[in-house]
Amino acid sequence: MTRKKTLKRLLSYLSESKYQLVLALFTALIANLLALYAPKVVGQAIDAIGVKNNVDFMAVYKYAIILLIMYLVSSLFLYILQRLLIIVSNRITYRLRKEIFDHLQDLPISYFDQNQTGDIISKISYDVDTINTSLSTDILHLFTGFITAVGSFVMMFMISNTLVIVVLVTVPVVFYIAKLRMHKVKPLFRLRSRKLGELNGFSEEMLSGAKTIKAYGQEDTMIAKYDEKDIEASDAYYNADYQGSILGPSINGINNLSLSLISMFGTILFVQGKLSIGAISSFVMYSRKFAGPINETAGIITEIQTAITAAERVFRLLDESVEKEDDTAAIELTDIKGEVRFDHVSFGYDPKTRIIFDLNLQIAPGKLFAIVGPTGAGKTTIINLLMRFYDVDEGQIFIDDIPINMIKRQSLRQAFAMVLQESWLFEGTIAENVAYANMEATTEEIINVCKKAHIHNYIDNLPDGYNTILTDNAVNLSKGQKQLLTIARAMLSPAKMLILDEATSNVDSNTEIQIQKAMLELMKDKTSFVIAHRLSTIKTADQILVLDHGKVIETGNHDELIRAKGFYANLFNAQFTQ
Repeated sequence: MTRKKTLKRLLSYLSESKYQLVLALFTALIANLLALYAPKVVGQAIDAIGVKNNVDFMAVYKYAIILLIMYLVSSLFLYILQRLLIIVSNRITYRLRKEIFDHLQDLPISYFDQNQTGDIISKISYDVDTINTSLSTDILHLFTGFITAVGSFVMMFMISNTLVIVVLVTVPVVFYIAKLRMHKVKPLFRLRSRKLGELNGFSEEMLSGAKTIKAYGQEDTMIAKYDEKDIEASDAYYNADYQGSILGPSINGINNLSLSLISMFGTILFVQGKLSIGAISSFVMYSRKFAGPINETAGIITEIQTAITAAERVFRLLDESVEKEDDTAAIELTDIKGEVRFDHVSFGYDPKTRIIFDLNLQIAPGKLFAIVGPTGAGKTTIINLLMRFYDVDEGQIFIDDIPINMIKRQSLRQAFAMVLQESWLFEGTIAENVAYANMEATTEEIINVCKKAHIHNYIDNLPDGYNTILTDNAVNLSKGQKQLLTIARAMLSPAKMLILDEATSNVDSNTEIQIQKAMLELMKDKTSFVIAHRLSTIKTADQILVLDHGKVIETGNHDELIRAKGFYANLFNAQFTQ
């Protein structure tokens, strides 16, 4: 995305607060006009004192009071201006964060598989905050600076058009230097934002894997990798800030040269009797006011570049393609029986690399279907295709003889209850987390499924029971306890089909047996898909599918596969034979 397009989109957000911005512009105009009149008053005071050759305290008091009133009123209007811009910037950042979060809900799973969580969080937090800071401060400077520069130029021209020529000589030089520096720093700020996102992504990964790092004693290795990324981010920050900081002193030096020329030519005009001391003093003050906005613009160029780069990253996220819309003829699933069929399905996450090859399956309603195989065989991929997290490359998947691409995604996904190996709990009460699968569930129903999942006694012994607040993904619970809650949640779901992906991997053997009994009762009327490495959990499955490298190598029930003495039998015996 080009800078021009980024600025255009930012302006479109600003246009939604046009009334506040018009009021802010009017406020800035009044505040700066008052401040601009001050040097003229000072010049009049100096001339009045010089004519009388003595100090007229009454005149001094008069001009001092006028100046005091002018500056107080100007400060009041600047305060109002600041408040207005804060309101506008907060409104825009609120909208940006909302749009980002809403857009994230519409993005396909592939986006989250391909992008680091830390980098996404960095866009929501750091980048949006950067835009907010720029809108609330830099715009204020630009507003007031523009008015001050134009007003000062007009006042200087009224005092002496000859000295104005001296000022104008240096202006093109200032803009030329500014243009050169901006071309230099643009890519540096892009690199800085990217490196910060990479650092945040790496930090998030390391924090989530802290136990594994400590368990393998890899603290020093991770510290070294973090230092490497930190150095890259720091270097990117240093280079961007260093190159950006050169602009301010350069422009300030040119403005000081301009002031020296004004003083020299002003003295000549005074000697010739064409200007008074007061007029020269006023012109010098106006020249400083005229140069001030240019210096400020140079000073905030770093913030402006950072904000534009942050906006580019945010808009790039907002421009990511969402999941394809449902077909116009797509239907809602009703009266679900739970028959599932895979018809010559092939798929690969990378178009060049296939994971599933010509898969054909037939799962009868209400049956327990298990999928086993070595790591990377394609077990979880089948679930991803069934839920339409990804679409098949070839073939078709049917539910109750309806192609899933002709079923509305939300309706399709609500037809399944899922328990994944990595449990997810949100900030809220235990009851709210369990009822997430069925928001209309009663307290009695919540307690009942928790009893079946063998987590009720633990919850009942908590001080607040089912009203206990879980925070930060329930760090106060063990993995097994969190998994039991997600299993209870799945039990509460009215869905006719169930997906269990290593659902009992984090519970002990005794609890696993108890849960299996409850699950068997739960799955009586549901078509169930179970992915398991612990083969003891699938001995009662109606059909077991053995996958290897994306191909079906065996199928049948447990007894049939044991008698076949093939891959499944070897896998089972390896787990249970001493």
